[in-house]
Parts: sequence; structure tokens; C-alpha cells
Amino acid sequence: MSDIHALTRQLQKDNGSKIVLLVSDGLGGLPLEPGGLTELESAKTPNLDKLAQQAELGLSTPVLPGITPGSGPGHLGLFGYDPLEYKIGRGVLEALGIDFDLGPNDVAIRGNYCTLDAAGNISDRRAGRISSEAAAPLCEKLDKIKIPGVELFVRHVQEYRLVIVFRAAGLQGDVADTDPQKTGVPPLDPVARSAGSQKTADVAREFLRQAREILKNDAPANFLTLRGIDCKPQIPPFQEVYGTKAAALAVYPMYRGLARLVSMDILDAGQSLDTQCERLKENWEKYDFFFVHFKYTDSAGEDGNFARKVAKIEELDAAIPKIMALKPDTLIVTGDHSTPCKMKSHSWHPVPTMIVSDNCRYDGSTAFGEKQCRMGGLGMFEARHLMLLALAHAGRLEKYGA
Repeated sequence: MSDIHALTRQLQKDNGSKIVLLVSDGLGGLPLEPGGLTELESAKTPNLDKLAQQAELGLSTPVLPGITPGSGPGHLGLFGYDPLEYKIGRGVLEALGIDFDLGPNDVAIRGNYCTLDAAGNISDRRAGRISSEAAAPLCEKLDKIKIPGVELFVRHVQEYRLVIVFRAAGLQGDVADTDPQKTGVPPLDPVARSAGSQKTADVAREFLRQAREILKNDAPANFLTLRGIDCKPQIPPFQEVYGTKAAALAVYPMYRGLARLVSMDILDAGQSLDTQCERLKENWEKYDFFFVHFKYTDSAGEDGNFARKVAKIEELDAAIPKIMALKPDTLIVTGDHSTPCKMKSHSWHPVPTMIVSDNCRYDGSTAFGEKQCRMGGLGMFEARHLMLLALAHAGRLEKYGA
């Protein structure tokens, strides 16, 4: 992928065009019954369907066929960074998303409050999605944990999510998650996957030992699991690679962290899609590229709530006229991965993708959905190539070669 970035640096052209990347998290789905409709196909999406009739459609593969991506790899691919080359832990994204300044001796961890039953087994992996008001004081208690030779920081993120940062010389981030990804079993121990990360695993084990005692009377959030343990990687800046000044509008901290990782400017997105559209309009003249993130299709998919995911897709559709009123030269509508309600999890299924611009080779699509995308002109492609298509459709790439 580094060779492709060298090419984009060589060919980039500033023509004043505007690109909007609208990411509906976990957009792709599955029918609940064979031969049925997916969530996207079930939704009433008149605005997206109208755009599909003047667009190119396809299905993007976030990483590789059959590989289920996390949100980090899924978004890095959409930003044009090879997710197999640039590996990033979720803890780093969460820390960056709340503006925590990670240093060279830091290991960042995404924490999830969870509920343990009397036997010590996990009965709820997200502690009933406790409110931010309930979770923030718990973080303050955990922030008082002391481990010799280690600086420790615990910060609340949102609802049941928190960030833990260990700071000390000799820490590495190759430690397995402690979330078993199912209920009815105890949390896992932090295990180093390489010798250089044994110190980190030992620190994490001691942190969890103290945390269990501190939280034992705080049900439903009477413990926590650790995920995405990692150090901050070095990634070339988005503007340097693509020649576009980029801004991110994301409500959830982790996605702001993803944007900050590639050096996008982070705008105040408020707490709703309506506010995101208002901020998009307010900042329209200041940037060339806008990343707009919509979370709730993913959370509905993870909950297995088909009707709610359909409703959230319809909410997204209602925002399309506000975006199109700004006359973007290129609009891309896609997701970072699929989250079928049927599976209640991320999946490997390719993601519906649509490119709208005056330079499209219209492919005869009549609606935006998985079946139409499968027959669309973009075909099946790797998500890491989407930025090349975005730049090309916006006229931002010079001719290659004589």
C-alpha cells in the first residue's frame, strides 16, 4: 500500500472539489429468512434510492474475503490505508478519541464495564449499557489504583466504555483481550502473545485484581474487561497522502480517534445526525474532504434488533437531502463492515457502497441495497481502493504516465 500512497502523492491535484464520505457503521446485513430482505433492503430509503439511479454501486471488502474486521481496520481501509500494514488497537483509538495525548511509553486499553454473577461469570458484557452519569464516578475510583513503577490513567469515554493507559518503560502492546465475547463464562486473564509484552500483561493482571475489589459492590458494573491493548503506531497524514484538507464529524469518541490517527481535523459533531449536518454546512468552505460517521446501524445490529436497524437506516436516509444541498462533487455512502442482526456481530460480508458524482458511469441501479450493489458497476473491490475512486471521481488525480 505504501507504493499506492507514493503514487497518490505524485498524482494529487487540488481543484477545489469537495468529497463527503458518509459511513453508516455496520451497514451491511443479512435476511432473517432465506430469500428475504436485508435490513438495508427492508428500509424505506427514497433519497438513497434516488441517488442510486445516478451513481455507481458495488460491494467493498474491508480487509480480505472471509476476514471479519474490527472498526479500526474497517475505517483504515476506507481511509485508504492497508489494514494489514497499519495495525491499530482499539485502546489507542479510544484514547485519541477523548484527546488523550499518548506518548512513546504508553499502552492504551479499551475497557468495557461488565456484570459478574455470584459465580464470577459474565452475565452482561456491557453492564446493561449503563449511563455515562453512572459510569464516570467508577472511572474516578479506578483512577486511584496504584501499581509500583507504572503511571496509570483511567478515563471515562461514553456509557460503559472507558480508557486505561499504562505508562512505563519497556511496555509493549501484544496482549490478548480479556473479553471472552460471550456470557456465562468468567473473564479471561491478560496473556502476553510475545515475550516483549509480558510486563504489560503483568501490569494488567494487577490492575484487574485491584479493580475487582474496588467494583465488587457496584453492580451492574461490578467488573470490566480489557480490549484492544496496543501502542500508538506511526501513520502518514491524510493530507500529505491525498492532498486534501480533511475533517471528521463523528459523535462517538473512538471514530474521532480513528480520524485523529490519520491527522484529520476533528469538528464538534454534537450528539445527533442533524447536528452533524449543521456542522458540515458551517465548515463546508474550510475543507476538501469530510468524514461523517453514523454509529447506530452498528449498535442495532449487535443487539440483533432488525426493526431498529431498519429505522436507523431510514434516519440516515432522511439526512441525505441536507448533504446533497451542499452540492458535494463526490459523495460516497458505505459502511466500515457488515453487522447483520441475524448474527448480532460484525461479519465478513462485503459492504454496500455507492459513489455519486457527475463523473459516474451510471450502472442502471434502481435502489441502494445488497442485491443491487452486487450487480453494480463497481463490482467487488477492496475497501482500501475506495479513496482512489473518490479522488478520481472528484477530479483530484492527474494522469499517470506519458
